[in-house]
Amino acid sequence: MPKTILPPDVNAASFASAIQEFQAAIGNEWVFSSAEDLELYRDQYSFFWDTPEEHLASAALAPASVEEVQKIVRIANRYKTPLYPISTGRNLTYGGAAPVMRGSIVLDLKRMNRVLTVDDKRHFALVEPGVSYFDLYRYIQERNLKVWIDCADPGWGSPIGNALDHGVGWTTGQYRDHFGAHCGMEVVLPNGELMRTGMGAMPNADTWQEYRYGQGAWVDGLFGQSNFGIVTKMGFWLCPEPESFLSGSVYFPRYDDLQSLIEHVDYLENSGVIGVPSFDSPLGTANPGLLAEGLTRTANSDLSELMANGWPSHDQIEAYHKKRGGPAWRLIVRFYGPEETVRGSWTYVKRRIGGSVPGATFEDGKFFRMPLTPEQQAPLHLAYFGIPNLQVFSIVEPEANDNVPLDGHVDFWATVPRTAEGLHGGQRVIYETQRKLGWKTNFNPFSSPLMFYPRSFNIGYSLPSYRNDPEGNRKGLALYNALVNNLAAAGYGQYRSNIYTQEIAAAQYSFNNNSLMRFREALKDAADPNGIVAPGRYGLWPKRLRATHGHGATKKREKI
Repeated sequence: MPKTILPPDVNAASFASAIQEFQAAIGNEWVFSSAEDLELYRDQYSFFWDTPEEHLASAALAPASVEEVQKIVRIANRYKTPLYPISTGRNLTYGGAAPVMRGSIVLDLKRMNRVLTVDDKRHFALVEPGVSYFDLYRYIQERNLKVWIDCADPGWGSPIGNALDHGVGWTTGQYRDHFGAHCGMEVVLPNGELMRTGMGAMPNADTWQEYRYGQGAWVDGLFGQSNFGIVTKMGFWLCPEPESFLSGSVYFPRYDDLQSLIEHVDYLENSGVIGVPSFDSPLGTANPGLLAEGLTRTANSDLSELMANGWPSHDQIEAYHKKRGGPAWRLIVRFYGPEETVRGSWTYVKRRIGGSVPGATFEDGKFFRMPLTPEQQAPLHLAYFGIPNLQVFSIVEPEANDNVPLDGHVDFWATVPRTAEGLHGGQRVIYETQRKLGWKTNFNPFSSPLMFYPRSFNIGYSLPSYRNDPEGNRKGLALYNALVNNLAAAGYGQYRSNIYTQEIAAAQYSFNNNSLMRFREALKDAADPNGIVAPGRYGLWPKRLRATHGHGATKKREKI
């Protein structure tokens, strides 16, 4: 572990005084500053491991209550010690528990782990930041409550932390967008004041988790992927436990059926007929949900003929597919609800697609009545059933660099339009960028997109990271930065960024001379004049740190 560092513009004497006040506020045992303690707050997958660029914390604090958070914030303002709030610190591949700005004090909220309310008649929950998906699921099961959660993969993270970073899940569209399914939050503001949003701002209101807007300007969105405050409570809408589940597969014969497939999926999902869809081609690499379904796919090396002369035309792809034989696409649709409804919906899907796509064929999938037995659960991808799990760790296997053992990976995901042109356009940018940089990767240019968000695609892959291969890490960071810039030039942006690249990603949203960032900066300066809360998060810096830690400083790092 590198030597402990200090926050910017804070000398050793002031830092020591701040630590003493933090100890008085929350207890000595919950203030962590030793090298051994701070090891837990490193990004275990860092591109900058053991270098002067590594994002290290100067200390960590673990309050147990809202009142203790308020005390910490007020002390931090006096000493100008920046705080970096985390929920459970499980944000692997995006930075883990490490802060965006080196030297920040991590505000670890995992001791605030109460499930405050679950109502299975009105279908909502109210939780604290330290509650994990496992905790919330266990609470529901122990009380035999008839509601489902929508959980991320893996399920050890926090519903609050995941929602605030715009994380997503696996069931139906209205619940998969976790920030979109939240309703009401409590926030400690940068001056230590406590605020509740929506109906929670009305004393004694009983609709805090039912009507999110309240009255007047709705501010909840300011606290997603930002640093305007510290969220200490958050409500979520839950799905009533469905009576049954049914899946089915549709096989499309031609590669050029892709646009038709997408249009059918959009209609079915946006009409509320199906839950999360997924599709794949034998040419591509299956996404985690489809790997569990046993889809066969072509290894990357098998595509050498197709890719021999660069990016192929549609006619070349079609001819290659016909040479291989079999269906070009497999679409899996999933239905939740009463048995009569799900079976009728599957019949409708077959009629709708079969009547418009010549040669389409259909295969009945799994049918279950709820709740699932342990025996039924065993072979399933559990997230489709609102059950938190760690299955993804047995599926995601990034490729090592020239046989150097990897120590982790960094995820890269771009958002592209839900069209065949958008999907192929984004895939081509990724493929040609990594080829130009000479990158050996497990990226397949015909990989299926992830369809977490109901109206867009997410495409990308995982870049390996190392503890003992600085050159491999340098190449990984260079590729990541090139992907951000090249995809943005084509009109594609990221929905979520790693702590090393949030500055670069934010710079791509530059319409009208960066009017969006300038608006955010004006809000930041008004709400947090001392720059205490998470400086640098998603490229937003307080005024006192912009010159030394803003985009100009990040540009220097790109050359490492």
